[in-house]
Amino acid sequence: MKIPLLLIFVFLTISCNQQSKKTISDDAEIKKVSDGFSFTEGPTSDKVGNLYFTDQPNNRIYKYDIAGNLSIFSDRSGRSNGLYIDDKQNLWACADGKNQLWKYSLDGEKEIVLNPSGEVNFNGPNDVWVHQNGNLYFTDPIYQRPYWVNEHDTVGPQSIFLLKNGNPILLDSTLMQANGVVGNSKENLLFVADIGAHKTYRYKINIEGELESKTLFIEKGSDGMTLDANGNLYLTGEGIDIYDRDGHFLQHIDIPEKWTANVCFGGENFEYLFITASKSLYRVKTNVNSVR
Repeated sequence: MKIPLLLIFVFLTISCNQQSKKTISDDAEIKKVSDGFSFTEGPTSDKVGNLYFTDQPNNRIYKYDIAGNLSIFSDRSGRSNGLYIDDKQNLWACADGKNQLWKYSLDGEKEIVLNPSGEVNFNGPNDVWVHQNGNLYFTDPIYQRPYWVNEHDTVGPQSIFLLKNGNPILLDSTLMQANGVVGNSKENLLFVADIGAHKTYRYKINIEGELESKTLFIEKGSDGMTLDANGNLYLTGEGIDIYDRDGHFLQHIDIPEKWTANVCFGGENFEYLFITASKSLYRVKTNVNSVR
């Protein structure tokens, strides 16, 4: 049976369009950068592309520089989980073990910004993102940690908070278990993964820094997340799933670990996607780069 040339043309056109939308080529190498950790999390990059990430059970923050050197940035990190470097090059750390948010300078000086007295019981700050205007957003789910000395019960909403002028403001009391958070400062958008409800939401950030126009982005939760310059959203868990700005599925990336915790862009030209997955750190070259 002869297939009409028009159908062949349409098929090839659709196939090429699908390939062109992929942010990671099918033949791109997923390279293991380093291993031997207990559980990697919280990758973030500074303005030149150096990567910072945590090994939470071992209470460490690592730095992997653009020359390929791995070093310990902090070995007393408060059991930090999520990290984020803001436009002023402050490194924010969700010090889960202390129920605090810490702010580091990149030369290692530390300031406790959220809950400095330790008297306020949060569930355990988990992930963090900072708008270019300085407003900070963090999630506060409950995960019982083996290193907690006492039983740690949920004491408040497992949701998304705004830290503004030093004060935490609950933004959405309806979330079941917020986890990953990432935003786009230029478009004033915030994405929050409700991993407990297996959903990811998109919000508009208003002039006060609070959230409005809540929209279900995708029926899928996530641990950590990142955005690229094209507005594509990267969700983690069992590998990486990538969706375009309208919530259409683009591609899945398998990672050879039990769990993929988080992702971010880094490297000298911000063209590498760095992946914290279980006991290892990976990277893969992409066709895009990050957005702030």
